[in-house]
Amino acid sequence: MDVKRLSGFSPFDALKTDNLRSLVPHVKVRQASPGEALFKKGDSDKRSIYLLSGTIELVGDDADQRTVTGGADEASRPIAPELPRRQTATAVDNVEYFSIDSEVLDVTLTLDQTGVYEVGDFSSGPDAGDAGEADWMTALLHTKVFEQVAPQCLQMIFMRLQRVDFKARDVVIQQGAKGDFFYVIRSGSCMVVRETPAGKENINLAELRVGDTFGEEALLSGAERNATVVMQTDGILMRLGKDDFQTLLQEPMLVYLEHDEAESAAADGAKWLDVRVPSETKAGGKEGAINLPLYLLRHKLNVLDKETPYIVFCDTGLRSSAAAFILNQHGYQTAVLSGGLNKSSIGST
Repeated sequence: MDVKRLSGFSPFDALKTDNLRSLVPHVKVRQASPGEALFKKGDSDKRSIYLLSGTIELVGDDADQRTVTGGADEASRPIAPELPRRQTATAVDNVEYFSIDSEVLDVTLTLDQTGVYEVGDFSSGPDAGDAGEADWMTALLHTKVFEQVAPQCLQMIFMRLQRVDFKARDVVIQQGAKGDFFYVIRSGSCMVVRETPAGKENINLAELRVGDTFGEEALLSGAERNATVVMQTDGILMRLGKDDFQTLLQEPMLVYLEHDEAESAAADGAKWLDVRVPSETKAGGKEGAINLPLYLLRHKLNVLDKETPYIVFCDTGLRSSAAAFILNQHGYQTAVLSGGLNKSSIGST
């Protein structure tokens, strides 16, 4: 998959070139034979799936059945993105399709459109383009620590991560020291070592590789480091300072509404605010919604009314959380549609 071909799909078409290029290593192109399922009803795998060629059949409930063919307008958008999946997608003939981690895509979109950081910066340097290098962000998003991070904090975390280069045998953290940084391995590998008293041989506890994280325990508990981490190879680590780590793991004061609550608020006078790019709105949205893409938000605030409450939404809730955070800073009244449209059990228009 190359940048030009990827830019023909939504919402990739809204990304800056450097950020689009950073996503190419995350794209997995696959084939399916006639009768083979691309995904099944009830699946909850967080991957966005796009049809490149061939025809698939989508089957849900009795009245919910249709086909999609590569090259058609519908195929330029993710196929049946709601989670858990409401339909089964089956290849009618020989099919080629691609998938990408939805969270990586959404973080990249959020970073790109808030203008706070160029995701391409993460893919610069001599290791750029290596598949293992690209996987560090995917792995990070799936760690227990980051699964607890409020969506609107993610772009701030990636903005504040600092790159540090290490050589083999460098000591990253020392047992007994106070915690100062949280680390994620971008390239290379580390060994976790427990130092023993009286000069006895140290104990190797674990080997850490790309995407693994360490250092959070001392930051959360305030205790001293309970092990030493040493670089096994030359490598690159991304680190987040203690104050940022503690602050950004605590969710800022945003209001989240479940879908029935949001519909009630809209009926009471709140307005829907769609922060997706125009190409994404073709797949559906909310009737009467104002479409103000996240990347334009700071420049178009004057089109919104500070006396009107807004229910902010996107496909997943990440960009809408970031948008609500920005709007709140400027004195607007907001709530976020929890989980976004892809989680909605309410029909879109």
